[in-house]
Amino acid sequence: MSLKSVYSRPFSDERVATAFSEDLKQKPKASTPLRRTASASLPIRSNPTPTRSSIQPVLTFATAERYIPTRLRSRLPPHSQKLHDAWWVPRWGKHGEVFVFPNGSFVCWGTTEEEARQFTKQVLAPCEVGSLPEAETESLEFVSDPSEKTRIQGDLIILGRVAPLQDPASAPALQPPDPALDTATLLARYAFSQALSRSTALAVLEESLEDYLSSVAQLPHALERTGEPGLSREALIKKLGALLKFRQGLNLNRENFSDIPDLYWAEPELEGFFKAMSNALEVKMRTNAVNEKITYATEVQSILRQLLTESTAHRMELVIIALIAVEVVIALIRDGPELWHMVFGKPQESHPKTNAT
Repeated sequence: MSLKSVYSRPFSDERVATAFSEDLKQKPKASTPLRRTASASLPIRSNPTPTRSSIQPVLTFATAERYIPTRLRSRLPPHSQKLHDAWWVPRWGKHGEVFVFPNGSFVCWGTTEEEARQFTKQVLAPCEVGSLPEAETESLEFVSDPSEKTRIQGDLIILGRVAPLQDPASAPALQPPDPALDTATLLARYAFSQALSRSTALAVLEESLEDYLSSVAQLPHALERTGEPGLSREALIKKLGALLKFRQGLNLNRENFSDIPDLYWAEPELEGFFKAMSNALEVKMRTNAVNEKITYATEVQSILRQLLTESTAHRMELVIIALIAVEVVIALIRDGPELWHMVFGKPQESHPKTNAT
């Protein structure tokens, strides 16, 4: 499960800014999948070398369902450019860069928490569609070392040697004048970032689904106790629609959680970086788990909807029977005497006898 931090938008005062910073600092790092393998990075962390840079943060945020591309393009800093499925900001803050993905998430390399907060406020907040009440985050670290091979080791990303690109067209169209980080490992950072972006977006879906399942957890128990689901037919259909929306977000969006992006078909090394991060974050396993939960919840909702349909049909039958009975009574009142005469005939009148005079 991904690492979670909560902050409110917009950042209108210092109190909100302080809460944002404190939330990030108090993140329970042991909860993210990568933290379970953190010991694998200890040899790198405990043995610095002259060629190795200091350890810097990689912060991933999911703040909305998506960003509006046209509005985002006009708000990005100068020298930002489209890089495959993301917008690349070569420099943000003192020593950082940012990748903005259309799924409502962005990844910061080398920025401080305050700089990431400022990016959300100044650039992304006006571009959000479906702003999240709570931001989902993923927090890692990286070092640069040209003597090492680029890889992920435990919870640490090592940016080092990379193979030449198979397709030169995969490189950025323009070289920015003053990038914050070495452009030699740019596409490696992009591949790691895309996997982080997907993981954080998946965490948003997981959180929403957990809230949904909690809201309907009492339905089977209510059915067991009272024989009634406790919700109207309209309310159950709305719940079913919410489930379909979850499944659409998981499997049918432009960028779902199982497909390999087209870029990596031509760049096997970048595909390796992307898959290594996805596997470390257990994206496939978590996606399957979410699908299973949605399937179970859909089955429960479908059964309850069938029960409501049968109950509605039974009530309609009773109403029809009552209407027929009323019609019969009205007919008897209106046409009863005539029907009686038709069946039994009119009664004969008796005349009194008269004496002959």
